[in-house]
Amino acid sequence: MKLLLIWKRVDFVIIMSCIMPINIQIQKINGELLNWRGDRPEMSSSGIGWLVLNVVLLWSCGVMTQTEYMRYKDPKQPIAYRVRDLLSRMTLEEKIGQMAQIDREVATADIMKTYSIGSVLSGGGSTPLPEASAKDWVDMINGFQKGALSSRLGIPMIYGIDAVHGHNNVYNATIFPHNVGLGATRDPELVKRIGAATALEVRATGIQYTFAPCIAVCRDPRWGRCYESYSEDPNIVQEMTDIIHGLQGEPPRKGVPYVGGKDKVAACAKHFVGDGGTTRGINENNTVIDMHGLLSIHMPAYSDSIFKGVSTVMVSYSSWNGQKMHADRDLVTGFLKNTLKFRGFVISDWEGIDRITWPPHTNYTYSVLAGIQAGIDMVMIPYNFTEFISDLTYLVKNNFIPMDRIDDAVGRILVVKFTMGLFENPLADLSLVSELGSQAHRDLAREAVRKSLVLLKNGKEGDVPLLPLPKRASKILVAGSHADNLGYQCGGWTINWQGFSGNNYTRGTTIFQAVKFAVDPNTEVVYNENPDSNFVKSSKFAYAIVVVGELPYAETAGDSQTLTMADPGPTTIANVCGSVKCVIVVVSGRPLVIEPYIASIDALVAAWLPGTEGQGVTDVLFGDFNFTGKLPRTWFRTVDQLPMNVGDSHYDPLFPFGYGLTTESKTVERSVSAAVDRRWPDIAVLLFCISINLYMKEIRLTELMS
Repeated sequence: MKLLLIWKRVDFVIIMSCIMPINIQIQKINGELLNWRGDRPEMSSSGIGWLVLNVVLLWSCGVMTQTEYMRYKDPKQPIAYRVRDLLSRMTLEEKIGQMAQIDREVATADIMKTYSIGSVLSGGGSTPLPEASAKDWVDMINGFQKGALSSRLGIPMIYGIDAVHGHNNVYNATIFPHNVGLGATRDPELVKRIGAATALEVRATGIQYTFAPCIAVCRDPRWGRCYESYSEDPNIVQEMTDIIHGLQGEPPRKGVPYVGGKDKVAACAKHFVGDGGTTRGINENNTVIDMHGLLSIHMPAYSDSIFKGVSTVMVSYSSWNGQKMHADRDLVTGFLKNTLKFRGFVISDWEGIDRITWPPHTNYTYSVLAGIQAGIDMVMIPYNFTEFISDLTYLVKNNFIPMDRIDDAVGRILVVKFTMGLFENPLADLSLVSELGSQAHRDLAREAVRKSLVLLKNGKEGDVPLLPLPKRASKILVAGSHADNLGYQCGGWTINWQGFSGNNYTRGTTIFQAVKFAVDPNTEVVYNENPDSNFVKSSKFAYAIVVVGELPYAETAGDSQTLTMADPGPTTIANVCGSVKCVIVVVSGRPLVIEPYIASIDALVAAWLPGTEGQGVTDVLFGDFNFTGKLPRTWFRTVDQLPMNVGDSHYDPLFPFGYGLTTESKTVERSVSAAVDRRWPDIAVLLFCISINLYMKEIRLTELMS
């Protein structure tokens, strides 16, 4: 009798495990939908009746399955169900592994499997091989992915990279103008097309996630990341968030993280929040501003990005009124997640939580506690992941961090992964390799370059305009350190973190090469990087094109309190423009000191950091297209005026925000945004609050995952 009872008890357990999928489906039919953050529903009397019926049916039919139903693997199930099911199966160690992002240099297939690592990234310049092909990238990433898939639950990893002006880490990719140049176009539709092209090139290498766009509002050009900002005007930055639709696709529902297929990537709005407003433009410094200013200047683009379905948000290294953003629970959880209703995941910057303390990493356990409690869901570690895993495990097991906070973080990460279709299509293939550096994308980049150029001067007083230049001439001079240097032309975040010098690290067209393509075959083109004045005077040039500017930099390396052009730029200008009619093309990530040279210059063009397609510059220099770009930021007279932005009481620029000549007439055109209206911050706050209110009402009507 005892043996029979044991057998019946075991048999009942087996039957219960078999009927759970049917009971789940019945709950769905009865409309008992679950939110993955909600509580488990209690079983009603009707539910018990259904359960008994299921048992009887299975018993009578002899249905006994040996394979457990994995609801999270069923693509027909709602994402909320899949997330909840997977969370219920995960151990603490597996959850913490999902919260870790590590650099490819320390990743292996075995590490991915053993630690259930959630994400891998390539830091600036971190590549599988020098001049790696798309296939090299795909093979490397699939190797990591196969390791992740071989873990107990088979959760795919997501691979991230800084594709911030095209797929800029990758050899032979199309390099688009940096954001400051795109801001000069005032063309959100163009930016959306650039996002779509970038997504294709990123996916061609097997990567599913880009740390872009940067939606900082740079308020001081001394900041080394100012070229990553579209403008000093928050309205322009808001408009340019349309790039998210290009990168991810347009979501069917507003405010919901969305990635529309295998030719799209997850985007990342960064750096939350106020990174462009630091004191004296010092990178990672303190932004001193009241809540009114934060909401009116630095926050609106985040509201727009969330409304457009951005999948992730990266936290800033900087502080707000002395509080490190990576530890600011009020803004990260309170405002971003709760007020703006952001549903994707929040990621730290590179070693971002380490920098909560000074010196960095001096109390790492505290940094982990502060960062996770603030609301960071995924941590870009990127190297010493075992320390992060150990410390976070300790903090959870000893009740310093509640399990609810871990489940919230992992749930958000899984939402993005399910939304992207990673569980159904985790491995990359070679179907898109032809998209990398395609001619169509290079043509698009060329269009972006010509629309981004801003004509600041065209002819000395009393003279006829110099531009457009004649293509047919006996002999012309091309000079300057930036005329025949693809690396200088592209700027930082190109191939390497800090960029490169020369023409050998990727494929493109320099401005000098573009001039040779553009002019009449009978026009002699002479290149001399830094000619002396006697050479210029004796050579009888019809005119000269001089290309000068800044050397490449990224982040803190670009902080500058002087904003002068690189030597021998001033000497080259003096030697050339004192002897022949000249057009100066400034290749830089921001306005530079130019007033001392302005009188000697016949024509002046701001080309920003145009990228690989130098023919976009000559398209407008020689009149195939008109100049249409408008200054996205104020061009100062001296650095002593800084910070100086449109609307400031001390506003006295060399060239005002919105300034830009055309080659159709000498009339200065200004954008609507250029009007110096002191009321714009109040209007922006009002509109921002209205947009949040409307957004929250819509979210209440159609909750994500409902």
